[in-house]
Amino acid sequence: MKTETEASRDDERPGAEGELRTKLLKYTGGLLLSILLTGVSFWVSATDAVWPGGVPVLLAALAIAQMGVHLLMFLHVSSGPESTNNIMSLAFGVFVVALVIFGSMIIMHSLDTRMNMPVDAHRMMMTAP
Repeated sequence: MKTETEASRDDERPGAEGELRTKLLKYTGGLLLSILLTGVSFWVSATDAVWPGGVPVLLAALAIAQMGVHLLMFLHVSSGPESTNNIMSLAFGVFVVALVIFGSMIIMHSLDTRMNMPVDAHRMMMTAP
């Protein structure tokens, strides 16, 4: 007669240990890549080795690379048919964030323009029919 632990081992599907090892390697690789990209970002912002005009572009590229690492390694977003809903949710989230950011920028630009307007032009705008 089998003990409870032996019976539970027999119930496991084949390859379950290999999948755990693969997942652990994937998460560890993602963590190391994230730490590396974060370190490079801090180095780029603190060093004079990079042309000052190129720092924002390089930081944006590193940020996009970091987002890619997080999406692939941790959130398991891929182009497979099983993750279509994840991709659609991600696209909608990006759309909403872009809408909020660009809408806020338009509003702030409009307010800045009105605050820097001469007083006479502002009065004319307020009294115009």
